[in-house]
Amino acid sequence: MSGQTESEVKPSAVLRITPIDADATLELRQSVLWPSLSIADVLLAEDGNGLHFGAFVPHYGKPIAVISLFDEPLPEQHFVRCGNDSPSQTKAARFRKFACDLMHQNQGIGTHLLQHAVEAARSTLGASIIWCDARTSSSAWYKKRGMIEFGDPFYKGDVQYIRMKMSLDADTCKTSAYNAI
Repeated sequence: MSGQTESEVKPSAVLRITPIDADATLELRQSVLWPSLSIADVLLAEDGNGLHFGAFVPHYGKPIAVISLFDEPLPEQHFVRCGNDSPSQTKAARFRKFACDLMHQNQGIGTHLLQHAVEAARSTLGASIIWCDARTSSSAWYKKRGMIEFGDPFYKGDVQYIRMKMSLDADTCKTSAYNAI
């Protein structure tokens, strides 16, 4: 993985995805995901251990979408067996705080950023599964991109979530290959 990719969003704009510092994710995390909270409230204790990516368009110095990726196993009761792998051989990555500026949603930017995170999970972290805690209001979006729900819904504050996962190893796990995008 080169760390940076470019893809066309609209005929007049080129999307650039690049690694960023955790601090560069905070403004979008707060404004999109938790607008009633302070920036300090959207910090993660593990931010220093994560990979953070931002999507940029020309002539705008701030990211228009962000995602943070962590080397984190699936919750114990939800191990996925692929082929002959045991749960201990199944390495997972978790993405968190995935946010796209409201003015830039529904343009394919989030899809491209998620694809980039999936590739980073596979190539940089060596993961064969990627997972997240998805807002139930967004679960259909993730399903369209090949993710499946697991576990029971739960709440963070007054927002309902469901865990979602996807296999990154299309050779041994055919059930949720990332080919829907």
